[in-house]
Amino acid sequence: MSARITATEEKAKQINLDSRFYGTFAEIGAGQEVARWFFRVGGAAGTVAKSMSAYDMQFSDAIYGKGERYVSMDRLHHMLEYEYQLIMERLNEKRGSKSAFFVFANTVSARNYLGTNECHGWLGIKFQIQPNAEPNYVVIHVNMLDKENVQQQEALGIIGVNLIHSAFYLHSEPDLFITALLDGLSSSRIEVDMIKFYGPYFGNVDNRLMALNLVQEGLTDAALLAPSGEVIQPSEYFHKKNIVIERGSFRPVTYVNLDMLETARKESAPGNPPDTDTVEVMEITMRNLLATGEIDHRDFLARADLIGAVGKAVLISNYAEYYRLAAYLWRYTKNHISIVVGIPNLREILDEKYYHTLEGGILESFGRLFKNELKLYVYPFRDPSLGTTTTLTDMDVPKHLCHLFTHLRENGSVMPITGANPAYGHIFSRNVLAKIRNGEDDWITMVPPEVGQIIKDRRYFGYQA
Repeated sequence: MSARITATEEKAKQINLDSRFYGTFAEIGAGQEVARWFFRVGGAAGTVAKSMSAYDMQFSDAIYGKGERYVSMDRLHHMLEYEYQLIMERLNEKRGSKSAFFVFANTVSARNYLGTNECHGWLGIKFQIQPNAEPNYVVIHVNMLDKENVQQQEALGIIGVNLIHSAFYLHSEPDLFITALLDGLSSSRIEVDMIKFYGPYFGNVDNRLMALNLVQEGLTDAALLAPSGEVIQPSEYFHKKNIVIERGSFRPVTYVNLDMLETARKESAPGNPPDTDTVEVMEITMRNLLATGEIDHRDFLARADLIGAVGKAVLISNYAEYYRLAAYLWRYTKNHISIVVGIPNLREILDEKYYHTLEGGILESFGRLFKNELKLYVYPFRDPSLGTTTTLTDMDVPKHLCHLFTHLRENGSVMPITGANPAYGHIFSRNVLAKIRNGEDDWITMVPPEVGQIIKDRRYFGYQA
């Protein structure tokens, strides 16, 4: 670790002086900032076969084919495939026995003159680890957070060099690969919210764990998994969608978790069929994953598997406060957002100790949370020790917050869920987990069939036949 190169100039120089790697740079949208580093440090003739940029849409379409969106993963893949095929056709016979070929590409929307555009981009590398080997891929999505175009270009150049250097020298250490992406940068300048490794060398890399590492290492505050388990970029999944989201531990997913989402969805948008313009998401926070002091990867993958099995997306987030979660979701959609919580969660939201870092305290947090017509749906809570059920209507609210809470109720910002299934009132994830570990049989009646089957087949959560 102490000998690892972190300076951008030294990374570019090491690559230029390494006779193995030879390839193409294709960059669209923010200048040829990555290639420029290799020319600047000297010795680029040993690395750069071609450097190009097709800024004009007609030129870009003529080379890479037409696409609906120019700054997209689809466009990036077209660039990587086209340029890789070209370099193999032209150079493989002459240099294939001694060169590990690569193509680096990016398609980026840097800050425009008026500052009205979304500043983000896709970067990827297709590369051989050694001559004549099958190629592998690493693809990332970045959000550029600098305020000026020149600063964004600079940050893009640095992270591009980091990506190439990590692909060549850190491919056997994916965790370190991710950490090295921010060498010479900070998360206040650039955010990496998606990464994918694939190809024969990365056959054993689980991209869900890589998404988790992005959040854990601070490269982003949230990462998203599709129900299929595929790592996805949030703007592509949430674009123009209504969102219903539930926070929990999901150890395991129970009938209550599904009932919370289903009832909130029905009451927030009663006319929407299940498969149209609303997505349902289960969020796991880093605070929850770190509850035991460190992250158990097998435990996390078990939860992700079970959430995917019931057809929901998984959001891994570092948003302890709900208003931060709301701000994140508003980045990607202007449609309806509904957060469903239980009575215990609502009591936490009303606890002022969580807002001491805000100048405006709980009032500021609520102002941030409930803007843009966000709604909080509250699921009833059955106390197993008392045998009583508490709903939004009869829960106790701190006296000094009663007027504020009444205002939120009357404005429709906080809504009761009235269609909860009373048969699920006795189900709590922690009790189900204890039953699984203790070898009791009745837990199977508290979870959906597909969840129960996966737990049994894969022996999750300490299950023993």
